[in-house]
Amino acid sequence: MRPTDLRGRWRRLQPIMAFVARHLDDDLSLRALARRARLSRFHLQRLFSAAAHETLKQYTARLRLDRAAACLLERSDSVLSIALDSGFSSHETFCRAFQRRFGMTPTAYRRRGSRTLASEADLTRHAALIARVAPCIGLFHTAQHGERSMPYSVTRKELAPQPVLIVRRRVRRTDIARTLAGQLGRIFQYLHSSGAVIAGQPFTRYLEWGPGVLTLEIGLPVAHPLKEGSAQTGDIRADTLPGGPVAATTHMGAYEKLNDAHAAVQVWMEENNLRAAGAPWEVYVSDPADVPDPANWRTDIFWPLER
Repeated sequence: MRPTDLRGRWRRLQPIMAFVARHLDDDLSLRALARRARLSRFHLQRLFSAAAHETLKQYTARLRLDRAAACLLERSDSVLSIALDSGFSSHETFCRAFQRRFGMTPTAYRRRGSRTLASEADLTRHAALIARVAPCIGLFHTAQHGERSMPYSVTRKELAPQPVLIVRRRVRRTDIARTLAGQLGRIFQYLHSSGAVIAGQPFTRYLEWGPGVLTLEIGLPVAHPLKEGSAQTGDIRADTLPGGPVAATTHMGAYEKLNDAHAAVQVWMEENNLRAAGAPWEVYVSDPADVPDPANWRTDIFWPLER
């Protein structure tokens, strides 16, 4: 498919994703959304599933449940009120869906959340980030084949250590987007069920580079370190992004051009006689489901430096 075809497809699909994320209590049936997109139901479903790695029905239900989970922690409304506000027709339907997604009832989720170390400000930010990040879980590193190149300004910064939840994977370059979609979805769901509070945008850390296969850590920042042993569900674990000096730059544009940003940082380090002190990572600042033009997607790049 030509780049112009891909950009055209994205321009048709992105407004639908943004509409769903902002109107979770509206009629979001496939028929209604296809009519809004001026596409056949079959064509919309095929385009959406290819881009988001889930069906429209799964996407809608996931966003509604994630929003409801955040509301249970942030608001004192009844479970029924939150269920209805989240687009569910009854208390029973909501509770069954919530139990399937998070492994506990809404009441148990709220009770467990009331014992968290998070402050009111943390929980407010948690709810806002859930609304921002949840629609984009399947979209980070989606290829859009942008053709624009850009200059990079690299600066030295000091970062504080950041608690995170991560999954480690060894993947082919061609599988990065699909791997991020699947693993971020798992971490996002576990973040809810473990009682962790999200504190920032998703990231990928590159532990090992290669021409064909890479070792990645895919993760989400959390507000507070989880207690030892509490973040264990298969291969999801608690970790910390290191603090200290970093070389940092910002990439604006499609994800497949990110190698240019990493190369710019490496050149800058060599010119300034600096050496890397660990694995670099990239933070996906923009939300693809909310930013229609891939040329405006922002990704921040960080390379830890030796002191």
